[in-house]
Amino acid sequence: MVALLEALPGYDWLQGRLQGLKDADSARDLYMAYTLCAQHFADTPMKGAEQTHSLFGIHPPSEKEYARLSLLHAALEDRAAFYTPKVLKLIQVADTGELITFLRYLVVLPEHKQFVFAAVEALRTNIADVFEAIALNNPYPKAFFNEQQWNQMYLKAAFMQLDLTQIDGVEERANNNLTRIISDYAHERWAASRQIDPCIWRPVSPFLDAVLLTDMKRLFGSDYKAERLAGYLVAKKAGSADLQEEIKHNAALETEIPEGNPWEAVRDLWTSELN
Repeated sequence: MVALLEALPGYDWLQGRLQGLKDADSARDLYMAYTLCAQHFADTPMKGAEQTHSLFGIHPPSEKEYARLSLLHAALEDRAAFYTPKVLKLIQVADTGELITFLRYLVVLPEHKQFVFAAVEALRTNIADVFEAIALNNPYPKAFFNEQQWNQMYLKAAFMQLDLTQIDGVEERANNNLTRIISDYAHERWAASRQIDPCIWRPVSPFLDAVLLTDMKRLFGSDYKAERLAGYLVAKKAGSADLQEEIKHNAALETEIPEGNPWEAVRDLWTSELN
């Protein structure tokens, strides 16, 4: 990774820090270098980063972020047993910007499976940018969170009114417990006469029981096209015989479904209908 930084003014400084890490007997040099990257690298976009990892095409890093990641990558690649616990400790004292960089690009780092605890801890935060760094457009939770951790993340994202279409792996990580929790959450919101993002229903198709069938019929009877489209997408994917009449009656909704992720149409309709 570090070779991409060669043309930048801070490259020689970073190379010196990396050389020092090879023989270090404490984590002090790593902590100092991680923080001091902000003084040697700019916040301008890192050119060519997408060539080193596909995630950089989704989240283009700044030169400063890329330098920090290169530092951690080199340390973990060279001395994984020594630096893995040191990186965990570093993240515990990192400022918000440093933590966001770490969480957003976790899958880029060697030994990334060792950092599940740090990623899960980020779910507790009330800082939206930190939570979004691990929850949105990030392949790490899909790959490494257990069911409870995944469900916690999904429901908190809904509670924080984030764009649920940006969560990676919703269909793949769908589970019966999450379906039940979504239904319970929806009932609480409805009982309080409050709105709920219809994108929340995306994972429920494989688990339609009697309660969920009633929930889908409620969506089909909604005054909001976004909710009807959500019900239509769930019912059509589930292939439920109990919802065939509703599917036929709402077949015109097919015209609302674009290529790609159909739930983005639900999101866009919902946003326009609420405004």
